[in-house]
Amino acid sequence: MSSLAELSRRLGRLKEISSIMTAMKSLSLVETHKLARFMVQQRRMLGNIEAAAADFQHFFPLPAAREEAQPIVLLIGSERGFCGNFNERVLAALESLPAWSTPPRLLAVGHRLATKLAAHPQVTEQIDGATVTEDVPAVLGRLMDTVHAGRRHTAATTIALHGLAHDADGELPLKQLLPLPALSAPPFMQAPQLNLAPAEFLAELLDQYLLAALHGLLYESLAAENRQRLAHMENALSRLDETLAGLALKRNALRQEKIVEEIEVMLSGKMAFSS
Repeated sequence: MSSLAELSRRLGRLKEISSIMTAMKSLSLVETHKLARFMVQQRRMLGNIEAAAADFQHFFPLPAAREEAQPIVLLIGSERGFCGNFNERVLAALESLPAWSTPPRLLAVGHRLATKLAAHPQVTEQIDGATVTEDVPAVLGRLMDTVHAGRRHTAATTIALHGLAHDADGELPLKQLLPLPALSAPPFMQAPQLNLAPAEFLAELLDQYLLAALHGLLYESLAAENRQRLAHMENALSRLDETLAGLALKRNALRQEKIVEEIEVMLSGKMAFSS
């Protein structure tokens, strides 16, 4: 097998890989634009719910919890690979959290992250994550079912739920989801008119708040994942282009050498015939 043939085959394989990576890069770019539009709407919705919650809290103070359940930390990683150290950063953020008085239960979202946490003693639930924007509602439904199941199987009056995920800035803050965080009081002088008893209204409000907050965590994490995958693909494609250019030069040089050799053979044969 000649060196020229080997080089040609390797160039062909690398070009196929380059086309696949370019397609992955394009898909990630599409997802980032799509998620940017969704996040604008989601933030507006969450802001409206928080405003309603602040209004309610101001006039109907939340009852103090008599007993709090074991805290739960929701960890959101990636379902797919090719996103650099995305999941490793979630694990590093988890390890850097301050010590809890009661070790929290961990709920891992995303197959790649869950695999890395497979032996962790505090992981009690693993949920497949979203690969594209359209997967988010199904993931959200499974998350809500898991949280509601946890609330039904505890004797505590409140559940302490926190989220640890990449945000829009690429940071990994620990966000309190439940109990409802303290919110700034609105500038209203009169209490809102409720069509439900305050306790019933609060239960519905918490569900809507949790739904919107989890929506936000999933959207922002998936957007950050695609941004990191996009950067990862761009760096890999840049290195691949350099490799392809170097191999193409080497192949051309081998071709020239082979052509020169064939010309020399032909000339030597002609000269031998003439003599």
